[in-house]
Amino acid sequence: MTVLFQLVPVLVLLGLGMSYSYRARKLTGAAVWTGGAVGLLIFLGAGYLGLGLLALFFALGTAASAWRVADKRRLGLAEENRGRRTAGQVLANAGVAGLLGLLSWLFPAFATLGLLMLAGSFAAATADTLASELGNVYGTRYVNILTFRPDTRGENGVVSLEGTALGAAGSVVLAAIYCLAAGYGPWLWWLPVAGTVGNLTDSVLGATLERRGILSNNVVNLLNTLAGAGTVAALWFGRALL
Repeated sequence: MTVLFQLVPVLVLLGLGMSYSYRARKLTGAAVWTGGAVGLLIFLGAGYLGLGLLALFFALGTAASAWRVADKRRLGLAEENRGRRTAGQVLANAGVAGLLGLLSWLFPAFATLGLLMLAGSFAAATADTLASELGNVYGTRYVNILTFRPDTRGENGVVSLEGTALGAAGSVVLAAIYCLAAGYGPWLWWLPVAGTVGNLTDSVLGATLERRGILSNNVVNLLNTLAGAGTVAALWFGRALL
């Protein structure tokens, strides 16, 4: 009964967020319900901080997608479906966080590391989204991540210095918010590192497997968040061994 009582305000918050996302045409109908389910799993394992990180990623990603959208459309770089994200995109960006929330709820001894890994997954998702959306606007030289030779802006695996830096800045913002809520520690730099590793992993996969049609964009984005979470785990265990 106590657990149900604690869930009431969370369900209200999730309901408001779902309603806004649908009415503002940020998410499709299926994506709204998928996002609500993922949000609930995140809360069960990571509490309001986990939900806050989800909301921060969503806000930063939405703002970056909408920034100078007319220019992106003119250049053919705007997101499909007018930026309205699908259920697959929701799972690609937040599915790892939802799974970590579930594991943290089922196995309380894992919760501390699980929360950090969850933050790492969102750092990677944020870095990738901002690097892509803002890099396509502010980049001055676009190169293939593997060859560093000039390549087509907006193509899979193509990066710019400005986009990579803006993506890293997004993960720094997320790290700062995490530290304000959970306390300062090495995660202040772990999370930007995780975000950058995830972002670069996404670019490498984009330049290789995605270009060849072996992996879809959603799978690449999922692996990006998994790389971010894995980087935090590696840093956690590396610190324990020192």
